[in-house]
Amino acid sequence: MASSGSKISSISRGALPLLLQTAARSSHDTRHVHRQFSRLLSTMRRSAVVGDAHSKPFSTSSSTKTIFKSSLPDVALDNRSLGEYLLTKLDNFGDKIALVDYANGKTYSYPQLKAATIRVASALNKLGYKKGDVMAMHSSNNTEYCILLLACAASGILLTTANPAYTPAELARHLKHSGSTSLVVVDVLLPVAKAAMDSDPELKAAIKEVIVIGEAEGCRPFSTLLEDDGKSFPENLNIDPMNDVVVLPYSSGTTGLPKGVQLTHHNLVANLQQFRPVIKVDVEDTSIGILPFYHCYGMIPVMMGVFQDGGKLVTLPKFEPEMFLKALSEHKVTMAHIVPPIVVFMAKHPAVSQFDLSSLNRVVVGAAPLGEAITGAFMDRLKAPVTQGYGLTETSPVLATDVLPPNPGTTGHLVPNTLAKVVNPETGAELGVGETGEFVFKGPQVMKGYLNNQRATDDMIKDGWLYSGDVGHVREDGCIVITDRLKELIKYKGFQVPPAELEDLLLKHPGIQDAAVIGVPDEVAGELPRAYVVPKPDQPLTQEEVCKFVEENVSAYKRLRGGVEFMEVIPKSPSGKILRRILRDEYSTKVST
Repeated sequence: MASSGSKISSISRGALPLLLQTAARSSHDTRHVHRQFSRLLSTMRRSAVVGDAHSKPFSTSSSTKTIFKSSLPDVALDNRSLGEYLLTKLDNFGDKIALVDYANGKTYSYPQLKAATIRVASALNKLGYKKGDVMAMHSSNNTEYCILLLACAASGILLTTANPAYTPAELARHLKHSGSTSLVVVDVLLPVAKAAMDSDPELKAAIKEVIVIGEAEGCRPFSTLLEDDGKSFPENLNIDPMNDVVVLPYSSGTTGLPKGVQLTHHNLVANLQQFRPVIKVDVEDTSIGILPFYHCYGMIPVMMGVFQDGGKLVTLPKFEPEMFLKALSEHKVTMAHIVPPIVVFMAKHPAVSQFDLSSLNRVVVGAAPLGEAITGAFMDRLKAPVTQGYGLTETSPVLATDVLPPNPGTTGHLVPNTLAKVVNPETGAELGVGETGEFVFKGPQVMKGYLNNQRATDDMIKDGWLYSGDVGHVREDGCIVITDRLKELIKYKGFQVPPAELEDLLLKHPGIQDAAVIGVPDEVAGELPRAYVVPKPDQPLTQEEVCKFVEENVSAYKRLRGGVEFMEVIPKSPSGKILRRILRDEYSTKVST
């Protein structure tokens, strides 16, 4: 392979998956769209190999083996707070480099990372921030993100993480719903933050302070927090790890707006220990931080997973082909958590051969389906094994992950301290090996609940078991296979698009009487949002007008790339539920003829 100094003249951003492109957003109305992935998106929301929707019937038989557990022994769980757990870990690695911001060259050794965390926590304490306060972070990946997360965890401050792709309306809703009283924002996203607050006087009054990463008039620079003397580091906080929430990421819903997922100190510390036996980072490892930190996957397995074991994390604010490949090559990255579109890019794009990526020895993929063919093409070209993982934002996020050598077509085994059942969602009957049903899980990583939404919490967690909405089976060897999903979430290049959100928006159009949205298959994106619209009588309406209306009101990944079709009536059940299966079947028939 050629030197990493080679230029990639053949790559155009427009040719890359939308998920991986980012444009700058500024006061001149250009848009900064963080198109990496959402939820886990999350959240690793359905990172398994997923078959055609509703492709298999549910099993009705019952096996004697109804509860599955990890093939690995349980681990003794640490009951400390997340801040105490991680800050103690930072002392174990001498002067080794912990963190590099590839965009600007900022570098922190482990002692420097801990010192910066202490300074920021001290500064926040002096400014009056206290345990239980809610602070929002609205930024792309950078070193400040890591430092703030550690400082908030050590201070008992609840950090809620906002998607950098949010429109002002989406950000305003997030800030208001989460109860945020302060906001940390990267300078290029400040216009979005200001527009969000200006749109709602009540929200503007609630946000007492805006701290900016960079420089901006009227905002406190984050750099001033790093200049603190560290003498007011908060102590004796009496954090209750089992019950105190430490982070509040948002998880897309299938029947409404995004929900705040309350993850406790214990949830995160437990999951860090649970996935450690199978995704353990060595002190000699260098990992790439391309997955967004606002999301549970980027925040916990990628960021915290490196810090707990002394690896080096190289952060990137966005996916740019040359920057990404140069970072991999120059820093001799050994481990990469990536999403399927990056796998496709690395497996197929000729520019990849210009870089020496021979250091790469482990790739973990989550957030969207990854077929065996592209997995094989990647491994043939890069000579690095690819494993897949599975989890939810609601499970902090990891439930299962594959081991080496990989088991293609599966997400591997349950992580330690995790139980699973497969149940018939229609009868509740518990099923056995090879029998198809809905996966339900129990473990210390299961969330405390949804913020201010007890009904949704009760719908998902019953008698301590979390109902995933994902359908599949357990193989004889214990590997998890996901084949379907009960929930209607559309997966567009790793992003999760709730149909109900788009339907609600479409119904606000003056010319639309009724609407339904489904995901239609796409070889590159996985699924594309497609709308079925009933126009109001005598209302002229075009497909282009509908698409433009949606485009102007949502983030880029929610656009109707699957098209718009006009109908006389939306198929619904007697209770009014949209019969998406009929729409999917009609679409399949249409494209196959």
